[in-house]
Amino acid sequence: MQPKPTIEQLANGVRKGDRTMLGRAITLIESTKPEHAAEAQELIQKLLPHTGNATRIGITGVPGVGKSTFIEALGMHLIQKGHKPAILAIDPSSRLTKGSILGDKTRMQQLSVAPQAFIRPSPSSGALGGVAGKTRETILICEAAGFDTIIIETVGVGQSETQVSEMVDFFLLLMLAGAGDELQGMKRGIMEMADALVINKADGDNIAAAKRAAAEYKNAMHLFPPSNNTWVPKVTTCSALNHDGVMEVWEMISDFAKQMQGNGHWLQKRKQQELFWFEEHLTQLMKERLHNNQQYQQHLNMLKQQVGQGTLNAYAAAWQLVSTLG
Repeated sequence: MQPKPTIEQLANGVRKGDRTMLGRAITLIESTKPEHAAEAQELIQKLLPHTGNATRIGITGVPGVGKSTFIEALGMHLIQKGHKPAILAIDPSSRLTKGSILGDKTRMQQLSVAPQAFIRPSPSSGALGGVAGKTRETILICEAAGFDTIIIETVGVGQSETQVSEMVDFFLLLMLAGAGDELQGMKRGIMEMADALVINKADGDNIAAAKRAAAEYKNAMHLFPPSNNTWVPKVTTCSALNHDGVMEVWEMISDFAKQMQGNGHWLQKRKQQELFWFEEHLTQLMKERLHNNQQYQQHLNMLKQQVGQGTLNAYAAAWQLVSTLG
């Protein structure tokens, strides 16, 4: 059995592109064991100067829309263009084991054997937005390992997608045509966050329906308030199965990157995302600290009982609990 590598050895291995060290680094980051938290943060700090040079793309859509097929087609196109893509495929989690139940590597057969690509399936473990808890830190590790395009595939089960948009540069919403009213049931908030809507499976008898759906979505997008980054969200069609339109999608993402980097919004957005995640992590850590405080939990349970019995209103109980924190 090999000895456990030091944080310095892990960092050096990641920077050299060592796949074994990369996998071990991500496993450390994803660990929920308290004793690993300090080591994980030390690793991130060592790698931080070597991050930030990749294009971060979030891809979401309902199950069955063809996300894995689309990502494989896009990934293979990127490799042909000389890029090194890393795919963080967030799988729905088993409620019993908290582990992945789909296994994206089995659904991206070409990409999974390409030496230029890296695929990491991770269980969502019930995280909102279909994003694994440590996805953002994993992005940084992959960037430090030399991957220049990071693709995050989300579960796409209708939960809040805010977390996705707050960790990527470009947010792509994959859609289907021919599923009834094209706009019905689609959360307006998700569409407003999208930098592009791509109608997939535009092949065979479905081409005409895909074009009609694209026209409807274009009209719908005009009803949304304009973004402050001067980018007008695009709507297009593609067939990931036949690789039709995939090249055009990448050209659109490249145009977006050039425009945002040129007008300063690229860097500004990333700074805003850093602040967002600072507040998210702070809130989570405070909750964990309070959860582990026995005196706090006793007081909380007492107040819950009073609220449940109707002897104390909810606001007064919350105020009383917060007041005890000093």
